[in-house]
Amino acid sequence: MNDIEILFQHIFYNDDFIKILASTGVGALIGLEREYRSKSAGLRTFTLISVGCTIFTILSEKMGINASPDRIAANVVTGIGFLGAGVIFKMDDRVKGLTTATIIWVTASLGMAIGDGHILLSFLGTSVVYVVLGLFVKLEVIMERYGRTHAYRIICDYTPDAFNRLETIFEDCDLTAKREKQIIRNNILISNWSVRGRSTKHAKLVERLMDDASIKELEF
Repeated sequence: MNDIEILFQHIFYNDDFIKILASTGVGALIGLEREYRSKSAGLRTFTLISVGCTIFTILSEKMGINASPDRIAANVVTGIGFLGAGVIFKMDDRVKGLTTATIIWVTASLGMAIGDGHILLSFLGTSVVYVVLGLFVKLEVIMERYGRTHAYRIICDYTPDAFNRLETIFEDCDLTAKREKQIIRNNILISNWSVRGRSTKHAKLVERLMDDASIKELEF
């Protein structure tokens, strides 16, 4: 057996190499799903997160074998928290990126599991992630048909009965409305509502509001 064969055997039968290879696969699988949905963090990001967490866990065990083998690994969780916070942002009074931040956190845990030698556990976790991201999205769509909440911003002329008139419109469309921030400026009412109900009822509400001549602007 020559030196090259010995080198290849040393590499491909090395536990650390197998762990890094497995973490690359796990990160790539999750990253592909995020890439397909055109999210802010995609294939490269999730692959690097998984591999990085695996390496940190391996180093934690090797460097702290006689003292504290979990010292480095414990700080990985804190670091991933900062990384996840970077993809969360607020847009149009709505919080975006929570799911991506959560998946970053889960991917880190899968990479750490591989680093500690639990490769089967990690791939099982990856399967669960795919079920949640795939099947649960369809369930959410089905549930939204029976009830979803929309934020409405209505700008109209202010009259003493303006609030009662809007509430009547919501009731006529079989929707439950909660009054949010209200602004009256120069006899113009800027009215914000949180409205819940079936998707078909929301569509009916939009048509009703669009046909109302007193409403100058509608945002939902």
